[in-house]
Amino acid sequence: MVSVVEARGVTKEYRGGDGSLLRVLDEVALQVRRGEMVAVVGASGSGKSTLLHVLGALERPTRGEVWIGGEPLAGRTDESLAALRNRSVGFVFQFHHLLREFSAVENVMVPQRILGVGEPEARSRALELLDLVGLGSRAHHRPAALSGGEQQRTAVARALAAGPDVLLADEPSGNLDHANAERLHDLFADVAHSVGTALVVVTHNRSLAERADRVLRLSEGRLVPADMGDGEAGSGGVA
Repeated sequence: MVSVVEARGVTKEYRGGDGSLLRVLDEVALQVRRGEMVAVVGASGSGKSTLLHVLGALERPTRGEVWIGGEPLAGRTDESLAALRNRSVGFVFQFHHLLREFSAVENVMVPQRILGVGEPEARSRALELLDLVGLGSRAHHRPAALSGGEQQRTAVARALAAGPDVLLADEPSGNLDHANAERLHDLFADVAHSVGTALVVVTHNRSLAERADRVLRLSEGRLVPADMGDGEAGSGGVA
């Protein structure tokens, strides 16, 4: 099966305050297929978030190539990258970043409206996605009236609204209690396998990582298969 998101020899370097060169990613290679969930684990500060930013066209690699949905990112203008990102990549972060003045359904409609989808179609799609994440009855509640787990599930629905090729999640359950984290973990596995989106999730949570089709460890800038028996991920969600 053709890869939906692919990194080829990706290196990312930053110049430190003292002028020294810090290499965060070192010749990273990664292929993720449609319907596949890949978890990336590793120590804090190992570059996991940087990897997601490069895969999602938020940052450019120093060297190497990234492809999304069969399209290369190299050589694109910032405007072209933004357009591809908006239609092809969904992001879920540790904090949901919902718009407080909007209801759940209105929050989920936002990515579609940005892409020019009409209001009736965007609303219908948003309601379908809220049903998918178990929030059909909460569609018209604002974030303040939703629990932390419900807010994060709304964020997942929003990330799926534009029908992205790949969903990138950075510690998505890190701010949730155990019960809500487990519900979110089940949702991610279901999204990858039933919706058919390629999913890359960065996590310290063993429970989430164990739901993935593959678990990779980022260490010294390199991606290698992880041995979960050696405690590559943490023991659970944050209360």
